[in-house]
Amino acid sequence: MRSQIMAQQTQQNSDTGISNENYNLVSVLYHALESAATYELYAEDARETDDEELAKFFEEVKSQNSKVAERAQRLLAKRLS
Repeated sequence: MRSQIMAQQTQQNSDTGISNENYNLVSVLYHALESAATYELYAEDARETDDEELAKFFEEVKSQNSKVAERAQRLLAKRLS
């Protein structure tokens, strides 16, 4: 499976002209932001049922993903400048 993913990335990267490292950072950034947005919805669902413990858990996971996204963004900006 890993070899298939790497082969796809190599093909995509040769098509786009972007390095594997930058492509991977963009992917991490995208998925972290997407996850953070999803976890916010989950937290809202938990609050609607007055489950504050679960809402807090989803907020913590959202925060972790937001931090990952911020770090990926900084790393990408550094490499693109």
